[in-house]
Amino acid sequence: MSLSEYARKRRFDKTREPADSARPVRLARPIFVVQLHHASHRHYDFRLQVGNALRSWAVPKGPSFDPSVKRLAAEVEDHPLAYASFQGLIPAGQYGAGHVAIFDSGVWSSDGDMDAQLSKGHLRFELFGSKLKGGWHLIRTRGAARKPQWLLVKDDDHYASKHEADDLLDDMPPPTAGASAKRSPRRVAAKPAKPKTVPNPKARARADWAKRAAKFHGARPSRLPAELLEPQLATLMPSPPFGAQWLHEIKWDGYRISAVIRAGRVSLWSRNALDWTDKLPDIVAALEQLGLHEAHLDGELIALKGTQADFSTLQATLSGKRAAALSYVLFDVLYIDGMSLQSCALRDRKMLLAQLLAKPPRHLALSSHIDGDGEEAFRLATMQGFEGILSKRADLPYHAGRSSDWRKSKQLDSEEFAVVGVTAPKGSRRGLGALLLARHKAGSGWVYAGKMGSGLSDAELDRLSEHIGDGGQKAPTVLVPDNDTDLRSARWFAPLFVVDVHSRGRGSNGLLRQPSLKAVRMDKDIDDLMNHDAAPAKARRKGAGSASAEVALTHPERVVFPGDGITKQQVADYYAAVMPHLLPGIVDRPLSLIRCPGGIEGHCFFQKHEISGVEGVDHVRIKENSGERGDYLVVRDAAAVMQLVQFNALEFHPWGAKADAPDVADLLVFDLDPGSGVEWAAVRAAARKVREMLAQIKLQSFVRTSGGKGLHVVVPLHPPVAWTTAKPFAQSFAMTLSLMEPEKYLATATKSRRDGRIFIDYLRNGRGATSVASYSLRARPGAPVATPLTWTELSRVQSAAAFTLANVPARLAKRKSDPWEGLSELRQNLDHLDAETPAPKRHSIAKPSEGGVAKKPAARVAARRSRRLQ
Repeated sequence: MSLSEYARKRRFDKTREPADSARPVRLARPIFVVQLHHASHRHYDFRLQVGNALRSWAVPKGPSFDPSVKRLAAEVEDHPLAYASFQGLIPAGQYGAGHVAIFDSGVWSSDGDMDAQLSKGHLRFELFGSKLKGGWHLIRTRGAARKPQWLLVKDDDHYASKHEADDLLDDMPPPTAGASAKRSPRRVAAKPAKPKTVPNPKARARADWAKRAAKFHGARPSRLPAELLEPQLATLMPSPPFGAQWLHEIKWDGYRISAVIRAGRVSLWSRNALDWTDKLPDIVAALEQLGLHEAHLDGELIALKGTQADFSTLQATLSGKRAAALSYVLFDVLYIDGMSLQSCALRDRKMLLAQLLAKPPRHLALSSHIDGDGEEAFRLATMQGFEGILSKRADLPYHAGRSSDWRKSKQLDSEEFAVVGVTAPKGSRRGLGALLLARHKAGSGWVYAGKMGSGLSDAELDRLSEHIGDGGQKAPTVLVPDNDTDLRSARWFAPLFVVDVHSRGRGSNGLLRQPSLKAVRMDKDIDDLMNHDAAPAKARRKGAGSASAEVALTHPERVVFPGDGITKQQVADYYAAVMPHLLPGIVDRPLSLIRCPGGIEGHCFFQKHEISGVEGVDHVRIKENSGERGDYLVVRDAAAVMQLVQFNALEFHPWGAKADAPDVADLLVFDLDPGSGVEWAAVRAAARKVREMLAQIKLQSFVRTSGGKGLHVVVPLHPPVAWTTAKPFAQSFAMTLSLMEPEKYLATATKSRRDGRIFIDYLRNGRGATSVASYSLRARPGAPVATPLTWTELSRVQSAAAFTLANVPARLAKRKSDPWEGLSELRQNLDHLDAETPAPKRHSIAKPSEGGVAKKPAARVAARRSRRLQ
């Protein structure tokens, strides 16, 4: 679209309006913006993004929410995308002089091709803003006019009302001095007796979903988990399974999305736990119409019909090149209004989901299925242009991770590869010539699969060139079989990102024939290609040598800590060096990990359940607080730790209990977390205070740096005690300290109260809670390490991150004794607190609390509260 008319009318040395050469806003969904313009005649400017510009109309009276009202919209020149954020005064004497303010903005979509609709004179579209929502129409008039004249009309949908744009100006800034308009906004805004609110759709009748869910076997009352549930994944199989126990769904070509509803508010999450809520206001609005209070839903985001051919439309829409309507196809419900359904059979979960979507709002759909006949389901799906099918055991519950309970069968005309290099451009080609592809082969690592230059648009070439950068080397980073392919201009690098590729099979040399780009999959990790997605095969392990020799490390050159240049090999070397000191704190305990496949500046995530494809790492099935059972990771030896390091684990967070006795605590951890403005000396003093108070009630404690901002004070319990005793004690202890010195400490996690004080975090001391292990790295710049100290050396330590990957091995090599020596032999627990504990001879007395209760000596308060809460 041409912006020459826009530039011709403006002098950019006189006005702050963006020039047509201004850098466009970042790629995202196509946007709309409506600006209130106090020019010579007050009006609203209505703008829709089409490609790299804003198609624009001047609407004198502003949009009306009443479908019976037709508002004149005069088409004006296109504006640059950067104009969408413009507000302020256009100086007198310049084109459009007057004040401009943003009335509303958001994203928009249309079911049809915009250019075709506009040429026919009728554009049907939807808006997803904070004020303007739902369906709208632009209809061209037949009358003669200097500029094309249109009518802007609200669709008669559930967002329709009697509101006018002028009714919704309460949040608008007043025009600045110098603004001129023949129509005063003050007179218009003064008409309503009371300010009107943004029109919202009528909520559907509230159904008792908890009551309906309770009828299914395995359903149980449960609070919605605070953390995002890990998705269940499918294993690639050559053909669909047989048997009545299977149901078969279409394999949609889109993005896996989890929807979480808390207190009626919707959030959307990608498969790798990125927040997509702001990207998908249309899906958020549709889910809100379900009227659910709390839920966890699983599905796929698609464009158009969700076929292979439609995936490019989905990507183009998410990048702002298209404005296609998107849909969320739901195939599972895991939680609904106080009831967990994870342990219910899939058939029952889908039955409830079908009831929920009996009359689905626009942009939501149910992923239907066929029972039993997988071959027929596959034939029908591929005949209609879908990639294949997903086959799922109808009689089994939902569980995280990849397994053969869910299987996918797809046509073999597309496959995913890693991009491992590029060739130089030729002729008119810009940026790069072709992408060099590799597949992962068990036992051989990454193997060259061919080069692909087809299917890459100029915009895609520019985007990929910027993403790849100028790095690389002349020597191949993957195994290149003997072939006659010309790779003299190739620039190679470690596997960088994933692409989905169409091809006509492989030639006699094993390379792809006529490959062309289907899609760039930045949403997928390189590790997804390392046979995780195919039927599991036995991993080849080396002999029983040293810990570091147990596992072959892939991509040892990958940089994990970019700011420090620390590679995956250096991380593995560190863990091999500290292994004798790390293992006592994590072995035989349920374990959570922080994994960072792309390094600490990429996507990192918590993992506590079994990892598909990891051999040598044990797992135990533990009943969770919700009543569900989960397979928790447990390491038994050094080889298991190195397996997890190979799978990009950086941090190790054990339970304060053993895997064979998860209901009793053998370790308490008080995490001293300083708020802003707290000096390090105050954190050290807090640790000593905690030690002193624990000693008063006959509990010996140990200290370590957290590798983050604070310190951990650790209390071993031998023999262990029930969590129902341990957690109340920890809570009462923290509360006592906060009551004694409220100006220094607090026992609640409220961020607004943290400034200048130290949070005594006792929440590490509940069943299922974890804290970082001694000698574990932290996924933070500098590669800090959680490091045990003696109480004597605490005064010499200058920060919580003083010990790092670089200096801890040397510290261990030269030290003469273990700073936590005697911890495992110490015999102490909380049983003696059942008897009256005498008050210490010296103690601090603080002012009365807000409730009027005077503070008692720390030891006595902790003892009495612990007994009372048991």
